[in-house]
Parts: sequence; structure tokens; C-alpha cells
Amino acid sequence: MTRRHWLFMGGAAAMWGASYLFIKVALRDFSEGTIVCIRTALGAAVLLALAVHWDALRPLRGRLGAIVLVSIPQVTAPFLLITYGEGRIDSQLAGILVSSAPIFTALLAIVFDQAERVHGWAAVGIVIGMLGVVLLFGADLTGSGDALVGGLMVLLAGFGYAAGALLNKRLLPGAPPVGVAGGSMVVATLMTLPLLVASPPDHAPSFVAWGSLVLLGAGGTGIAFFFFYTLIAELGPSRASVIAYIAPAFSVAYGVLLLGEPFRLTAVAGLLLILTGSWLAIRSGPFRWSARGLRRARRSPVVASRHGTDG
Repeated sequence: MTRRHWLFMGGAAAMWGASYLFIKVALRDFSEGTIVCIRTALGAAVLLALAVHWDALRPLRGRLGAIVLVSIPQVTAPFLLITYGEGRIDSQLAGILVSSAPIFTALLAIVFDQAERVHGWAAVGIVIGMLGVVLLFGADLTGSGDALVGGLMVLLAGFGYAAGALLNKRLLPGAPPVGVAGGSMVVATLMTLPLLVASPPDHAPSFVAWGSLVLLGAGGTGIAFFFFYTLIAELGPSRASVIAYIAPAFSVAYGVLLLGEPFRLTAVAGLLLILTGSWLAIRSGPFRWSARGLRRARRSPVVASRHGTDG
């Protein structure tokens, strides 16, 4: 790996991990629906520009219905759930709970993808990951019913990412992911536009809130994907997927250092359990990458890994 690759990997992980920080700050002046609408609009602008550059929109002709169906569980619902959930829990916990998505992917594949049955270490990984979730809910989300609801919302967002990945695989086989991502962001923008119209800010938002929202959309939802897809094209999906395991650590660091959230050893323990379980579930179970798939991914900048998710 070159210095450029390390910079891209670190940049993507840092921006994905910062998404939870930006959401928390933006919530001070914007409604949840407004945040998601503007975020997806900015992300769409960046991703569609990449899709045009890589000629990744032409293969999507005639697939609008499939893109809409994929967008709901993979973008619209998770973004709304995370944003509403962060109104109730710390940003670092949101970043940790979202990282459970690969665990749900492995569980759903048992029922909906018989060709990818979970066995061996993948099954062990599911158990380890769920123990991490139980630890977080038992030790860090017991302060109030509101916190429990917020945690469940974010956990459900992780489930949505997993369901969206499986639906994407079934409805859009061979579709360029950067094009699907851009199209999904457009769909999410249109679906959340009524929420923006119904709940505009009741006061002039601060510069910090606006800046957080712009960085969330253009950076965490747009530019980070550019880094991600570039790494997939040049290094392959297996190495690029490391980003998904680094990003939650950034979310913890940002929450503690910049937002003054408490540092809890139980949160770190839960994070380690979830990431270990996710790694085992993905490497040994659904969506594992064959050598042939890795070579194919290195040849195309629009082939994406199913490992990673952002906030």
C-alpha cells in the first residue's frame, strides 16, 4: 500500500466515524428530517458526479423500481433511524451499534440466501457480536426508556443496512454500486423532502450547525465514498473493508474528545466484541470474497464491497 492508499483509508474512516458527531451537532438547530434530506442531497451531488465520470449510470436504465426498493432499507430508513436515535443516545454508542450490520447480514442470509449458509467460525462470530450488543444495552443504555428506544432505533438501522445489502444483491446483480448509491441518495432526498418542508428551523441555524451538515453530506456521505471506491479499485474489496472496522473507533474518539461524552470501558468492550464478531461472520460466511471476485474488483472502480456502512 502506498502513502496515498493510507491517506484515502484513514480519510474515509475518519469521515465515516465523524458522521455521528456531525449529526449530533446538527441536531441542535435542525430537525431530523431536514438533516437527512440535506445530507442525502449533498451526498447525491458528489456520488452522481462520480457515477457520470465512471459511466456507472448507463447500466441502471430500466432499474428505477429496484433502486427505489433498495434505497428504503439501505439509505432512507437507516439515516432517519440513526438521526432520530442520536437525539436520545451518545454519538459514540450510535457509531458502535451501527457496526453490527454484518452480524445481521449473516443472520438474514440464513433465511434469504441459502447459497450463503452460515457455519463454523461465522456462527461463532454471530454469537460474539450479539454478546457485544447485549453488553451495550445492559450496561450503557439503562439510564432511561428514552435511551433504550434510541439504541433500538440505531440497532434497527444496522438491520436495515444488512437487509438493503441482501436486497441489492437480489434485485441489482452486476449494477455499478456507485451508480446505485447515487440513485439511492436521490430517492432518499425526495422521500424526506416533505419532512424538511414540514419542519423548517424555527431560528437561524448557527454556522457550526450548517458546517456540520455540509460536512456530513458532502464529506461523510460523498467524498468518503470516493475514497472507498478508489481503494476497492486499486487494492480490492478485502483491504478496503478495513475502513468499516476503523470508523467506529473514530466515532468513540470524537464523542469523548469533542462532545465531552463519557468514556466507558463497557462501550469499548462492546465495540471489540461487535467488530470481532462482524469480522468472523463476514470472512467466514455471507459475502466472503473469492480470489476471482477480488481480481475482478481490482479491474473495476465501480465494484463495491458489502462490508462497509456509514452513519
